[in-house]
Amino acid sequence: MNDNQDSQKTGAVKTWERVRFLLVVALQAAIIVLSLWIAFAVRFDFHIPPVHLKRFYSLLPVVLGIKLAVFWWLGLFRGWWRYVSMSDLITILRGNLLASLGVLLYAVFVIRLTHVPRSVLILDAIFSFLLMGGVRFVTRAFRENYFPMVLGVGRPKSRSLIVGAGDAGQAIVREVRLNKRLERQIVGFLDDDTMKKGQTFQGIKVLGNQDDIAWVCRTKGVDEVIIAVPSASGKQVRAIVEKCQKIGVKFKTLPGVGDLIDGKVSIQSIRDVSFEDLLGRETVRLDVEQIRSYLQGKRVLVTGAGGSIGSEICRQVARFEPSKLILFENGETPLFSIEQELIQKFPGIPISPIVGDIRFRARVEAIFDEFMPEVVFHAAAYKHVPMMEHNPAEAANNNVRGTKILADAAHTFGVQNFVMVSTDKAVNPTNVMGATKRAAELYVQALAQRSRTHFVTVRFGNVLGSNGSVIPIFKEQIAKGGPVKVTHPEVTRFFMTIPEASQLVLQAGSMGKGGDIFLLDMGESVKIVHLAEELIRLSGYEPYEDIDIVFTGLRPGEKLFEELLLQGEGVIPTKHEKIRVAKAAIGDETILSRQIEELYGLARVMDLPGVLAKLKEIVPEYRPAENSIYEARKGNSATNTDK
Repeated sequence: MNDNQDSQKTGAVKTWERVRFLLVVALQAAIIVLSLWIAFAVRFDFHIPPVHLKRFYSLLPVVLGIKLAVFWWLGLFRGWWRYVSMSDLITILRGNLLASLGVLLYAVFVIRLTHVPRSVLILDAIFSFLLMGGVRFVTRAFRENYFPMVLGVGRPKSRSLIVGAGDAGQAIVREVRLNKRLERQIVGFLDDDTMKKGQTFQGIKVLGNQDDIAWVCRTKGVDEVIIAVPSASGKQVRAIVEKCQKIGVKFKTLPGVGDLIDGKVSIQSIRDVSFEDLLGRETVRLDVEQIRSYLQGKRVLVTGAGGSIGSEICRQVARFEPSKLILFENGETPLFSIEQELIQKFPGIPISPIVGDIRFRARVEAIFDEFMPEVVFHAAAYKHVPMMEHNPAEAANNNVRGTKILADAAHTFGVQNFVMVSTDKAVNPTNVMGATKRAAELYVQALAQRSRTHFVTVRFGNVLGSNGSVIPIFKEQIAKGGPVKVTHPEVTRFFMTIPEASQLVLQAGSMGKGGDIFLLDMGESVKIVHLAEELIRLSGYEPYEDIDIVFTGLRPGEKLFEELLLQGEGVIPTKHEKIRVAKAAIGDETILSRQIEELYGLARVMDLPGVLAKLKEIVPEYRPAENSIYEARKGNSATNTDK
């Protein structure tokens, strides 16, 4: 039954294609006839003498034959008129010139221009071009809903105002016109470019600048403002959002330039304004060729491939067409998710999803032996500060020994580039997580001194929207009606977006010579309480009135502010304005190897005080916070000893 239905459907499609082809041929034949008649009529002021009318009828079959043959040869009977473009117009022009040349040759050499004025041949070419092009563009105009917009007819739509009359804004207008199912009517543009004011783009007028939002929204009955300026700064987005909030108009935005890497702008890209937009991180400038030089055609392995940073690194790497992308992840479900996403988006790239744990040396070495990766991005780590305070043995085993196993394998198997993702919490750490990441940094730096592998570390702060980060937690609390819980009124953090962090990791990997610690420019630190207030406003509420904010106190291992540099670490600028390199002291690899094995031995027998003490030995600047579990355990040990 299904086969019969498919067969019938295929037959119906083929029948329609034949009918459509015949209709197109018939219409174009009619245009050819009409063009020639108009040419004669115009030449003789619409009173064609009988002798010339007779020549019209005798010339018509020849003109039809020549022009239809040329138009068929150039493919003008195919294609969809509703998508006609400038290239189609050029083809129509070329076809008419060639066909008219053929008619001219016939008129000159066969009938010797008898009763055929030369002006008729010129006028015929002009009218034929205008009519053929005009019919197509009128078809497109109806298809793109130009006439209903001009005449003010059609079903009611949501009235939208676009901020930004550039390429992105115009692309949205085009898509709205093409897709009748989008119940939007674009009432105008706003743009701060004074040269654009009063101008019309895609049939839509620029009504003013951003300061005119309130006036335009009231006079035009605007329901929604679309911010179509991907390069807008956070300050600009905040100003627009505040104006919309004051007048009670909905607002949406396009992703930033960093997210629209492929340059495609679509109505599907429009989304609610997020805190990331208000943060206003500047667009990352990438040296694409430098990154491509060490990724294209290479075998690339990413650890922690299912995590927030690891998965984004996979997406970014895939853009540079590696010969193979190996996804190394301990969690089956997140690994499956990123594998399926990459297969769909990058079907031409071989992808190998590997379930495994960086703590098992035999497994790691088997993977390196099988795939022989040339570039490794090490993003696997335990990262949640309070949780690792409760689990120091696991943090030490995974973050320190796991990194050592991975780095040793990279050295043994001749990996060209090894990039370790680190954190600002490794600087003067007050918690277990930061201390373990600093210990891992030290070992990677030390190994780099004798290895041909280019080992580099990239250190940055908090990532907006990552798994377990503050933004999703706050959003969940707001959705429940509050309160929003902030640890301390003065706590600050550095933030950057996931794509920005991942792109800069790739860039830093192309710059490292071995043993470098790269620092990403995190911009200004952000007060967490201000972040909470902005998120509440974006959700349509007023902080402290509709949604309350309460302070719960710093969690175990947390400090009020984070740092990116240790004391004594000088900073050297690089050619990339957002990447600097720290002049860090290099440890002794032999001593570090022994200390890490001792740390593993303590972790294996769950000697937690011993694990913490060994971490302090490896990382002398580790100073547990007063609220840390380490200090509590010391107190418990002393009490037990007194007893």
